[in-house]
Amino acid sequence: MGKPTGFKEYPRRAVPYREALVRIKDFDEIFTQPAKQPLQTQGARCMDCGVPFCQSESGCPIDNLIPEWNDLIYQDRWRDALDRLHKTNNFPEFTGRTCPAPCEGSCVLAIIEPAVTIKNIENAIIDRGFAEGWVKPHPPRTRTGKKVAVVGSGPAGLAAAAQMNTVGHKVTVYERADRIGGLLMYGIPNMKLGKGVVERRVNLLRREGVKFVTCAHVGKQEAFEPGHMTRIMQERGCEIQFIDPEQLLEEQDALLLATGATHPFDPMARCPGRDLKGIHQAMAFLTHNTKSLLDSRLEKDDYISARDREVIVIGGGDTGADCIGTALRHGCKSLVNFELLDQPPADRAANNPWPEWPRIARVDYAHEESTARFGKDPRTYTILTKAFIDDGQGRVKAVRTVGVDWSRPADSGLPWREVAGTEKEWPADLVLFATGFVGPEKTVGEMLGLEMQNPRANWQTFKAKHGPFATNVEGVFVAGDCRRGQSLVVWAINEGRGAARAIDQFLQGSSTLPAPGVTLEASLTAGGS
Repeated sequence: MGKPTGFKEYPRRAVPYREALVRIKDFDEIFTQPAKQPLQTQGARCMDCGVPFCQSESGCPIDNLIPEWNDLIYQDRWRDALDRLHKTNNFPEFTGRTCPAPCEGSCVLAIIEPAVTIKNIENAIIDRGFAEGWVKPHPPRTRTGKKVAVVGSGPAGLAAAAQMNTVGHKVTVYERADRIGGLLMYGIPNMKLGKGVVERRVNLLRREGVKFVTCAHVGKQEAFEPGHMTRIMQERGCEIQFIDPEQLLEEQDALLLATGATHPFDPMARCPGRDLKGIHQAMAFLTHNTKSLLDSRLEKDDYISARDREVIVIGGGDTGADCIGTALRHGCKSLVNFELLDQPPADRAANNPWPEWPRIARVDYAHEESTARFGKDPRTYTILTKAFIDDGQGRVKAVRTVGVDWSRPADSGLPWREVAGTEKEWPADLVLFATGFVGPEKTVGEMLGLEMQNPRANWQTFKAKHGPFATNVEGVFVAGDCRRGQSLVVWAINEGRGAARAIDQFLQGSSTLPAPGVTLEASLTAGGS
């Protein structure tokens, strides 16, 4: 623990972001550099809990040894804290920046006081580790002679690759984009996770012996639909390589699919005007922006620009906030965020007790920025989109909505009832859907003959249990969002680590890799990040 009386003596002091009106002028990370002494003081707030719920099922999915490294920071033993952190987390620089911190929601101190600043401390430990040169490549001393292919280079695929490489398997990661990182590279914007941070870790994995293949689409060429992103890559010399997954399985000793849940949920698919120009999925907006940012600092007209646009973001969560933050940095004219649900309460409701994830009202970085720019929070609650209005030239000019009442279910069975007299038209010439995802693209699974979970439902994932991670096809494993559905980066790391152990057992008969300690199947979603 930290100081025995620290939680009584010191209030919570989170590391601040850069000033809102300053940071929306660039795409640099929003974080400020924390001083060492305040972090030690925050570490001192960690209590001598009988049961540290922060690292239990309701807290950290990867069982981070949080009280241990809080205490080590309090003692100014940063190198030891880094060693503790890396025992359970391959990528603390990712979770320290992007995780919504369920550990803090389960902090015992949070019953009576604001939680320990666990996320800030985690991020500071790993950043200092890199700054001091403590984080070094550790290639395996021997190789097993076994080969494993990983399809997808997001957090699940990278975590699995890192773990399997440590025990000597030869791992090759296939990524269809032109850069490694998946969601980490193109799904999460640069201001929240700097791409230099991602590339730093990927380069470390390369030096440890992991092989990466980019512009590699594992699946059918005839089923491949080249989107805007793919056309850009091809124009810039990234020729797409098509790989048959069956052949890949024949050439490898095991195959792991970590393809993510990339098939978007479109609840407005039948709304009048849905096909108008100016309406886009959030991930297309975010992906193209980051691609152009990295390639040309947005100097080339190859992304969806919000400059001088009246923007409406439909859907909340992390992805909705990232759309807001990106649109602000483009220089949008106005900004509104539609939320179908009621506004959450300021404090836990009676049916949401500690240590569950607190379903309370929060102000994310982008909400703060929008308030600073336009003078009010961008979110509007209990609102349902009914139609998109044509400007006469095939482009959206407005969104028609109606208010909903969640306390009065409709006779049709819907959990809400439309409120008469609340119809409204909102001006908009750029509409972004941040409405989540329904599962992975199925082609690669169909080619391999994989069974699906919820095979007759719209929301489908590859079928495998947490722990074994094995599909119905011998030698094929699945992990991450393509197995559990849209979830958090920290859950993807949990699944990648678990799948690595399962594959190691399959190849060797036993494994020295740690088993994932959390087996909860309930997904804590946060809009895809």
